Amino acid sequence: MHSAIVLADAIGSQLYHWIFSPLFLQFLVTLLFAILFPITSAAIINYLERKVMAWMQDRKGPLHVGPHGSLQLLADIGKMFTKEDVHAAQTDKAIFLLAPSAFIAPVIASFAVLPFSPFLGLPGTALATGIIYLVAMSSLDVIGVVMAGWGSNNKYSLIGGLRAAAQMISYELPLVLALVGVVMLTSALAGSPGYAGNASIGTISLKEIMTFQNTWKDTGIGILDFIFKGFTPWAWFILVQPLMLLIYYVCGLAETNRAPFDLPEAESELVAGFLTEYSGLRWAMFFLGEYGNMTIVSAITTSLFLGGWSGPGVGFLTASGMAFGWQILGNILGVIYFVTKVYLLCVIFIWIRSTLPRLRADQLMQFAWLMLIPATLGNILLTGLLYLAVSGLGLSNLVFLIVTGAINWILLIGFIYLVGRATVATTRRAQAPAIRARARQAALAHVAQLAKAPGVEVKPR
Repeated sequence: MHSAIVLADAIGSQLYHWIFSPLFLQFLVTLLFAILFPITSAAIINYLERKVMAWMQDRKGPLHVGPHGSLQLLADIGKMFTKEDVHAAQTDKAIFLLAPSAFIAPVIASFAVLPFSPFLGLPGTALATGIIYLVAMSSLDVIGVVMAGWGSNNKYSLIGGLRAAAQMISYELPLVLALVGVVMLTSALAGSPGYAGNASIGTISLKEIMTFQNTWKDTGIGILDFIFKGFTPWAWFILVQPLMLLIYYVCGLAETNRAPFDLPEAESELVAGFLTEYSGLRWAMFFLGEYGNMTIVSAITTSLFLGGWSGPGVGFLTASGMAFGWQILGNILGVIYFVTKVYLLCVIFIWIRSTLPRLRADQLMQFAWLMLIPATLGNILLTGLLYLAVSGLGLSNLVFLIVTGAINWILLIGFIYLVGRATVATTRRAQAPAIRARARQAALAHVAQLAKAPGVEVKPR
């Protein structure tokens, strides 16, 4: 009996210390943030989308209904909550009802490991394999889309679900390959002067990749250390791998089914694709998941290419030894910088939707398999060869970064030119039958007009 009491006291004491420990507090705050932020982010991005598209397309409601057009958003949210949840009688009920949850669950799980600030991140091993975890979560939401298409018992929904599956599988490959270039950079830089880690051992942790984009050393000059400690934009990987940033972002557009890759929801062909039979809150869950995926793609881009939460004051205020109040202020600044970069990238999502027309199915697949995958594989090979050449000549990592960045920017310009040429060529090829048919009709009309003219005899060939 005495041993049981002692054991219970020990377990209770350990539980008490664990619950009130900084690690548990970090876990609790991060978990609440991961649950609440997607909902808040969806509302903000939806408002941004309405405003940006209203400015571009001169829409009246989002600009003038309520203060700064905000009541248009509130009206739509109210409509979504009050709309009846209707589903057809012949659906596969279990699959149909579970599909929205299967779609949104990986999105919520992804938010748990996104590092919004030095403090906001789950303690443990999830962030040590951050890239792999996020890529795995992003590949799971296709299950919800296929379930929605199959469970709806609707030919348009089924076609939309199958299109989404083919599209997501195709663009998942270049998406992952685009990130390999960044991991190779960390492997080349690890252990060298000014960089953390062991020599030749890279990292797939988002936090550690952010540290590779920070090369500032304390100078003792207060104002310079405050601004640039943790904020060195000249070391961001966007300058070294701009083509991979573009390819990753394009693949993110396809993964989130956003225009011009919105073939699974093509209303001109499939009514609403896999969403055709959904209404009310179940439709809203797919809607929420799409905006959540936009945020995740933008957050990964921010972390890997734009320095993450880095900005003036963050590294200085969150350094060890600073007072608790200053560390809180530094983390708040980190969240502000991170979220600002994320939303600026989300605005580009909206800008593209307002600008580009939808691709054809053949263009979509050709773009992935014939352009994006060869480009990413070529970048991996080129980065490895450049590192071997530079290190073989005994040159520094700075030379490697400059040479790799210069060649990558040239390749970026060439890639954009090539995409433009390919787009024109495929469009002309697709339009050729219609152009020929129109030319034949014009020729026949001209011959008929000549035949009717007095004194003109048209002899058949």
